[in-house]
Amino acid sequence: MKKTNIFVRIIRFIISFFDKYLISPITKMILKIIDLFKSNTKTIDKFLSKKSTLLIISLILAFATFVVVDSQSSVLIDQYAEILYDQQVTAVYNEESYVVEGLPEKVDITLIGQRRHIFLAKQSPSKGVSVDLTGLKPGNHKVTLKYTQRISSLDYKLDPSQVTVTIYEKVSATKNLTYDILHQDELDSKLYINSVTLDRDNVIIKGAQYKLDQVATVKALIDVNDISNAKSGDVTLKDVPLVAYDNEGNIVNVEIVPGTVDATINISSPNKEIPIRVIPKGSLAFGKSISSIETSVNKVTVYGRQDVIDEIENLDVEIDVKGLEKDKDYTVTLKKPNGITDISSKTITVKVKVDNSISKEFENISIQSENLDPGYKVQALTENDRQVTVVVKGSSDVVNSIEPSDIKAYINLKGYGVGEHEVEVKVTGNDNKLTYSSKTKKVKIRITQG
Repeated sequence: MKKTNIFVRIIRFIISFFDKYLISPITKMILKIIDLFKSNTKTIDKFLSKKSTLLIISLILAFATFVVVDSQSSVLIDQYAEILYDQQVTAVYNEESYVVEGLPEKVDITLIGQRRHIFLAKQSPSKGVSVDLTGLKPGNHKVTLKYTQRISSLDYKLDPSQVTVTIYEKVSATKNLTYDILHQDELDSKLYINSVTLDRDNVIIKGAQYKLDQVATVKALIDVNDISNAKSGDVTLKDVPLVAYDNEGNIVNVEIVPGTVDATINISSPNKEIPIRVIPKGSLAFGKSISSIETSVNKVTVYGRQDVIDEIENLDVEIDVKGLEKDKDYTVTLKKPNGITDISSKTITVKVKVDNSISKEFENISIQSENLDPGYKVQALTENDRQVTVVVKGSSDVVNSIEPSDIKAYINLKGYGVGEHEVEVKVTGNDNKLTYSSKTKKVKIRITQG
């Protein structure tokens, strides 16, 4: 019952409110209009004097007032915001004379208004975000960013809207130009870059003085990936970018004039065919020796730097024969020596045959000296220090096929000076299947001034 009474009171209040503030004022206004027109036609007077006419006109005016109020409230309620991210900032100043730091490259703009207005703003051209630095002198300045939009019914907010910039006088300097080769490992391994020639030796760098002081070098960055169908010969790359670096290899942001150069790259394919030399490592089982070593490939072609290729005579392949007592096949992956970029064969098979071992002595093998410093002479103290007996061990077929001239006994005199010395004797031979040793382990020598 109480709830019903409350509802009735609310309805009465609403009716009373509309009657007092809407219908009654409108009715009074209409009556005043009638009074003004009483002196006119009787038809209008008679029409407007009817209560039904007054009621209809009052309702129409009330409805119109409601529509107007509702539309205005819709404008207030239908507010929408959208963020435009990463909008470019344009600064207006004398770029030939000054450098500006601290100005953001991009800002975010929040547009506030009705959806249809925001949609139109996004479709219509805009002058964007700008800041006018004209007339400002070198130093620190707090400046305001501005956004120009053709739709005036929108509000906007910039993030940031104000920034502190530093203005420097622009100076210039000349720097020598060098180059770096990027992604060189992706070049065909059979090719080699011999040289790079740039179309200029130096460039001009511009910027604040403290920035120019940081620049240690300016480099042209030559990217191998920009070379299409690389092959031996000269190739020219256009518009190679330039970058300035400090002493620690960090990029320094300065203006470089010109910003790019042309580079002529000379590419070659140095190669050489060399034999494979198998070097056994370790001692075979007692009483056993290697009778033969065969490889699936006897020679390979190596590619790389010309100076390395000129010096290399063979490609050494090591195999582990420690404890070996019977024939064995090895699959070996060939290793590229330093300076070699490619090898014609990647893997080879090495077949090792084992036989019973014998030993044979070779007497009166003369001792040679190596690595004696220039200006010195060396002589043996006794006749026994001039020659040694060498013991050769291996398969009977191999041992019996060698000659004394195939054996070399020597002493390494690197680092020895004037005086008498006792030096270790070393022995090598032409056949890696054999082992060599001197019965005399050390000899005595005298070194004198030459």
